[in-house]
Formats: sequence, structure tokens, C-alpha cells
Amino acid sequence: MKGLIQRVSHARVDVAGESVGAIDRGLLLLLGIEARDTAEDADKLLHKVLNYRVFPDKSGRMNCNLQQAGGGLLVVSQFTLVAETGRGLRPSFSRGASPGQAEVLYNHFVAQARIRFAPVACGVFAEDMQITLVNDGPVTFLLETG
Repeated sequence: MKGLIQRVSHARVDVAGESVGAIDRGLLLLLGIEARDTAEDADKLLHKVLNYRVFPDKSGRMNCNLQQAGGGLLVVSQFTLVAETGRGLRPSFSRGASPGQAEVLYNHFVAQARIRFAPVACGVFAEDMQITLVNDGPVTFLLETG
């Protein structure tokens, strides 16, 4: 499982011109789910996302996590994160989870996030989404479970 986190001053996801999720300061998480991923992988990645220290402390050093910073979490599914891009000029998605498996794990991730943290906003699984964000820093990290 892969998660691309971006520290944002605000972020919003729209579907068909309507806002379906938004946060102010916090993390935008683009979540990629592979065929081999499990609920345990989702839980491990969630722990990492919530505890990864990417927010500045009083000295300006990245020593605070999302919970300490008091920001929001916006979770958006993005199957293109798991694409194989090492060969050729067209991505391969053979590592990606089937839509059914990915939706189950995405829903598990979001449900667990809402149990462990607030506020949590999210996109709509398998929809065409438009994301608007202001990356603060810029600060972007790719987190992986395997």
C-alpha cells in the first residue's frame, strides 16, 4: 500500500462540480492499493500517516505529527500510485488491487481513520475527482507499507 502525503494549508476534492470533502491545514493523502495489500497494511499505513512528523515545532523543525499540529486529513483513492513505470512509455496497473478489493480496503482505511482521528474528509471511490490544494512548504512524502 502506498500513500502520498502532502502537507497543505487547505485542500478540497470535487466530484461533478460539487465539493465532497475539504480540510484546512493538514494532510492530503493520495492512497494507492495493491493486490497484495491487507487490512493490516491499511492499519500500518494509517498509523504512519497520523504519526509522521511533517509539521513544524516552535523552532521550525519538522517534529510534529498531524495529531500534534491539529490539522485535518483528506483521503483520496488514487490507483495510479501503484502503476509500474519502469519500462516503456505506458504505465501498467497489474500490481493494483481489483476494484472490489481496493474499495473494501479504502473503506476500511477511512473508517479506521475516523475512529482514531478527526476531522477526516474523503473523496468518492472510483469517481473522476478534481483536487484543489495548496501544498505548504512544499512538503510531500511517499509512504509505503511493504
